[in-house]
Amino acid sequence: MFERFTEGARRVVFYARYEASQYGSRSIEPEHLLLGLMRERASFLKGRLSLDPVTNLRLEIEPILKTGPRFTASVEVPLSEQATCVLDRARAEADRLSHLHVGTEHILFGILEDEECPASRVIRAHGLTVIVPREERPV
Repeated sequence: MFERFTEGARRVVFYARYEASQYGSRSIEPEHLLLGLMRERASFLKGRLSLDPVTNLRLEIEPILKTGPRFTASVEVPLSEQATCVLDRARAEADRLSHLHVGTEHILFGILEDEECPASRVIRAHGLTVIVPREERPV
């Protein structure tokens, strides 16, 4: 599933799994992917959001997350259906742009594309829209 993903995009999924384990979530949700993206590419989003991306965004996402007892990050945590859709949209956007690899900017697009997704609503509330990532060129 991740063979076309860049190292950065793979780290986003790895960080998302870690975030899910820390909140006791039994599946990786788009909100975990957003937290993983924040860990990986905070500099990409800095200046595009009306808040400090690493600290304050987490405070807005935490109430949305399904929580439970923490567990070790070595436990395999599956992607939720919604998170799988985010990654599918990321791949589709990379294909649309004729990019060979799926990068962090494509994952951001995948989150933003679903206006009903809580992670999307949080970052859209701070002025980030789907137009911004599409204008960016992969690194």
